[in-house]
Amino acid sequence: MNTNLVRGKNASAAPGSADSGTGDGLRHGRSFGRGRKLAAFGAAGLAVVMTGTVLATSGSGAAGQELARASFADTVDIKVKLRDENKVVHVPNAGQTVIQRIVFSPGGQTGWHSHPGPAIALVVRGELTLYSGDDPTCAGRVYSAGQAFVDSGQGHVHLGRNLATTETEVWVTYLDVPTGGAFRLDAPNPGVCPF
Repeated sequence: MNTNLVRGKNASAAPGSADSGTGDGLRHGRSFGRGRKLAAFGAAGLAVVMTGTVLATSGSGAAGQELARASFADTVDIKVKLRDENKVVHVPNAGQTVIQRIVFSPGGQTGWHSHPGPAIALVVRGELTLYSGDDPTCAGRVYSAGQAFVDSGQGHVHLGRNLATTETEVWVTYLDVPTGGAFRLDAPNPGVCPF
């Protein structure tokens, strides 16, 4: 992208002209031409896209590897009951299933995100602290090696952190992923935790 257009300048314009950046085209009684209007709308659109990116949170110190992706051969209707939440997650006509291996460095974290469908996570080594975006107390729950948990997905925003001094490895099976689509959906920080 030509950064001069984002700044409202046209490097190829004659010096001192309305498009050269030395005037704004309005102060001197000139109106914006079609090219300037398109550049202004483009810059505004870029600002909206960049703002959305800034609001989303990305992870750090975590490396994921997609191990497998497959579609169900038959129509599958999945129901997962989460007893602690007294909730049943229903996935009629489930999409693809994806398996991912994630290794967290000490201090690594996922960033706030959700999944299109339920996710079943197995902590292989180390421990992972999971925070829920709808918990105003920001009370993380620790899962250690040998333990598994289910994230309900379907828009449930959460963040995983490795607070230990050693690596943590987690294998996750994502259910109901759109065909060829993303199994992780970045989300804005819900503001419930100080980090």
